[in-house]
Amino acid sequence: MKTLFLSPPSFDGFDGGAGSRYQARREVTSYWYPTWLAQPAALVPGAKLLDCPPHNIDIKQCLEAAKGYDHVILHTSTPSLKNDCKVAEAIKQNRPETIIGFVGAHAAVLPAETLKASRAIDWVGRKEFDFTCKEVAEGMPLDSVAGLSYRDKDGKIRHNAEREMIQNMDSLPWVADVYKRDLEIEKYFIGYLLHPYVSLYTGRGCPAQCTFCLWPQTIGGHKYRVRSPQNVADEMAYMKKLFPQVKEFFFDDDTFTANLPRAREIAKKLAPLGLIWSCNSRANLDYDTIKSFKDSGLRLFLVGYETGNEDILTRIKKGVTLDEMRRFTKACHQAGVVIHGTFILGLPVETPETVENTIRFAQELDVFSLQVSLAAPYPGTELFDMARQNGWFVKKDKTDLVEEDGYQQSALEYPGMSKEAIFDAVDRFYRAYYLRPKPILRIIKTMLEDKDVFVRRCREGYEFFKSLRQRKEDLAAARAAG
Repeated sequence: MKTLFLSPPSFDGFDGGAGSRYQARREVTSYWYPTWLAQPAALVPGAKLLDCPPHNIDIKQCLEAAKGYDHVILHTSTPSLKNDCKVAEAIKQNRPETIIGFVGAHAAVLPAETLKASRAIDWVGRKEFDFTCKEVAEGMPLDSVAGLSYRDKDGKIRHNAEREMIQNMDSLPWVADVYKRDLEIEKYFIGYLLHPYVSLYTGRGCPAQCTFCLWPQTIGGHKYRVRSPQNVADEMAYMKKLFPQVKEFFFDDDTFTANLPRAREIAKKLAPLGLIWSCNSRANLDYDTIKSFKDSGLRLFLVGYETGNEDILTRIKKGVTLDEMRRFTKACHQAGVVIHGTFILGLPVETPETVENTIRFAQELDVFSLQVSLAAPYPGTELFDMARQNGWFVKKDKTDLVEEDGYQQSALEYPGMSKEAIFDAVDRFYRAYYLRPKPILRIIKTMLEDKDVFVRRCREGYEFFKSLRQRKEDLAAARAAG
């Protein structure tokens, strides 16, 4: 079947390709690559990938494009499911014979509930869905495709046998050609990465047990399954030729440094290419390792610090202590590696005191940039189960994670801290961190060094403060409604 892989229009500025990071609208324009759709698209000859949000493709244009396909596969998420169902229904209305599949973490964890969300959905892919998509596109009967759930002729939901996880990751084709054919890479922005950037996966799964992290608990698993260093280096050399305008490549593996011998080998193979790269890392590497990566082209680590409170770190099974984080951060500063730190407010069990712990800890670390998110208990995560068992959910609908404008909302609250207080703390955190002399001077320095960066930072600054105002309006509306 002629197949369209679709990331449909959703909330304005909605980043649906965010992987283990939360699918939501960001404080500044941010779009991750739709790698989870690009990978199966590379397996299906003649397929097309349509990523609507970053390309400003509206619903009318999306539906017109979908008319030309027998088979449409939508990547959905917990926050966007209702919207995505409406898109699927509109596609069916225009072309009733279209076969529609839904994939993504929400569909993987709740296949029956996803199918029940709309009669327009013919099938749902569970766990790793690359070859599930390929086999459906090849015309295999739905009842014979492993890892698939579907509705039979009598309307009954059926669940086929599980599909084995991919062990030989080198068996997957590169995503480079799909990116080149179907995406405008200049449309993808991440505030802390050089622009234009490209992101891709060199492996799936993460051995860490963080209770809140979405992908390892739903699709990727806790075993880090990886591509060989030579396979990665070969694709990077190919991408460098394919995208000469790219200033930075980002390895979007949940924890690229989880297998250090392999990470070191990849770094050695990247060094002769002379490209700039960045990756996700836990805050537990030593100086020598960090310096060796730096010498091989590493510019930035994306690091999940999450909190400045040891008790919360223990509850969320982070597996890294505050002192380890301090040593790692100091080593990065010494080696000249930039850090973008991520923090989460509203983890179990947040209090006004733990919030202040985290703000002071962030100020002490003084990383180049940071992001503050609200705890999002996604179905399929341990955090979701803990919240349900302890009665921490704010709303009866436990999948209601974003506001009507697409920004995150506080889905949890605790005896010592209300949802409004948690929500309000995000604004306070940002202001306490960024409105200090050192961060301001760092930002000004980068703006003076590059005219393009100057323009970009001005735009991001406007968007950032606009988003903070919107958060205040959302909080005021919530208080008025409550």
